[in-house]
Amino acid sequence: MADEKQNAQQHEDDVVGKAYDGRLMRRLLTYLRPYRLQVGVSLVAILLKAFSDVLGPYLTKVAIDLYMSQRGATHHSLLSRYLSSNAITGISEIAGIYLGSLVFSYFLEFVQTYLMQWTGQKVMYDLRSQIFRHIQRMQVAFFDRNPTGRLVTRVTSDVDALNEMFTSGVVSIFEDVLVLAGIVFVMLRMNWWLALLAFSVIPFILLGTQIFRKYVRESYRRIRTAIAWINAYLQEHVSGMSVVQLFNREERAFQDFEKVNRQHMKAFKDAIMAYALYYPAVEILSSLAVAIIIWIGGRGVLRGAVTLGVLVAFIQYSQRFFRPIQDLSDKYNILQAAMAASERVFRLLDTEPDIVSPEHPRTGDGSGRIEFRNVWFTYQRLDEATHARLRETSTPQNENIEWVLRDVSFTVPAGETAAIVGHTGAGKTTLSSLMLRFYDVQRGAVLIEGVDVREWDLQELRRRFAVVLQDPVLFTGSIASNIRLGTERITDQEIEDAADQVNVGDYIRSLPGGFNEPVRERGSTLSTGQKQLINFARALAHNPRILILDEATSSVDTETEMRVRSALTRLVTGRTSVVVAHRLSTIQTANQILVMHKGQLREIGTHQQLLAQRGLYWKLYRLQYKDQEMPETKVTQGDALAFTAD
Repeated sequence: MADEKQNAQQHEDDVVGKAYDGRLMRRLLTYLRPYRLQVGVSLVAILLKAFSDVLGPYLTKVAIDLYMSQRGATHHSLLSRYLSSNAITGISEIAGIYLGSLVFSYFLEFVQTYLMQWTGQKVMYDLRSQIFRHIQRMQVAFFDRNPTGRLVTRVTSDVDALNEMFTSGVVSIFEDVLVLAGIVFVMLRMNWWLALLAFSVIPFILLGTQIFRKYVRESYRRIRTAIAWINAYLQEHVSGMSVVQLFNREERAFQDFEKVNRQHMKAFKDAIMAYALYYPAVEILSSLAVAIIIWIGGRGVLRGAVTLGVLVAFIQYSQRFFRPIQDLSDKYNILQAAMAASERVFRLLDTEPDIVSPEHPRTGDGSGRIEFRNVWFTYQRLDEATHARLRETSTPQNENIEWVLRDVSFTVPAGETAAIVGHTGAGKTTLSSLMLRFYDVQRGAVLIEGVDVREWDLQELRRRFAVVLQDPVLFTGSIASNIRLGTERITDQEIEDAADQVNVGDYIRSLPGGFNEPVRERGSTLSTGQKQLINFARALAHNPRILILDEATSSVDTETEMRVRSALTRLVTGRTSVVVAHRLSTIQTANQILVMHKGQLREIGTHQQLLAQRGLYWKLYRLQYKDQEMPETKVTQGDALAFTAD
């Protein structure tokens, strides 16, 4: 049941909605306002092209009735007064007009296609920029709830669907409707009863179109679902290929992928079958309409009730009439996909960030002092009523909430180093996230330089910090750009000095490109230790007031750790530092050590003070250094159980 719910949530975006939503369409059209001149010219080109498309068969009718039919002299048209009375000259004039209309139609098609494609690309650029800028404004909790793949889809596939609507959907629908209206008008004007006979097959075409749309809609839904599964499966197995090969799981992985791939193929084959049945059916019905026109209209020509030119024109108009109907069925699917995509995009854009800068921000005194005052925090999303109740109650622990931090209070004086230790899940990393205001506390306050983080401008607050994470993060570019990371005020010399101070400068200079050596996606060509040292150089180059090292040495080897440890002294000198660590060897010289356990601050003091207390820190120390201790101080299984259950 849980798996079904998870799958439903994962693929809820694949459900298609209405083919047209006026509210969404009006909002989409606002993105065309900066390009209204191009759109206006395109609409005029479409209108003129529709007129040109309708003109061709009418010229054929005039040529036959005026110059080819024996009874043509008795039939006049709007053009007859402008044409020559000589048959050869008149036919040449009509042929010239026909050729001119074709050239003019080609030119209009070029103008309309170029301008709408150009406009579509501009709209895609604007929309993608807006989505990406909006995503950057969202708080970290938003990304905890929304998978990366879903957000990437908003910026890529969904915007592509909207572009297809702008360039091929709405414009083509408008053109098809104009052509249909023009053909219907001319046919009714030429001979209304023959026109009604030609239109007699339309109810059958509409019925077939309705069945086709329903069938294709379901096929496309299955195709999108299968594509989502294929993307997810590929991402998971390509990124975990080393594990797949390690456990000899290639054949099983291939079989699982083959099942997903086959679902996509079957869905596509069903869509192909729908098109294979629909288009021949429309062709047969349109041919039936032509047969009716020839049968009834031909008899009318023999009786003198209809001219030969009208009959020929009706045959041509009938062939042109059913082509836009086929196109409209295709455009229906484009429009439906665009409406679903726009709803998802606008839902994202309408999601306001929970954490924003205040209207009148305050700034700290520049000291780098950190203070936590009775902080209670949970990652759960709480409604306003619960928030109000928490502000009033004196016993928040009685609430049915999974608290990550419980009544945590401590102070890190300016310029000092505080270390945070504790078992996994104790709340260590959460403390650093709250300092940076990635999340807001539910109760209590976090103060940086004497000012509540909720009163800081977010950019100004985070400019005070530099963070080195457990998993080093590098971006595509060069080593220098990764150290500078967009802060142009950092000079090349400062970058080199920072690299030298963290003992990675010599290695970088040994590379072919030196500091301009390209960095591939996620730094795949560098070792974990090298990436971490570059992250240290980045932190040092930005010269922050407060430094956070979040288990920064846990993912490096012992040799690299020794190089990092020698750089830490330079890194923390003169600035407030918070070190989250599992390895106690890196934090023994800290001014104070905070021992977290199950969301509570259980002990605080220096290394020697905490060992003398023989509490949680003492047990943790014995667990970590049991092989180096004397026999009488070695840890026992009971000590380990006592630490985890305390």
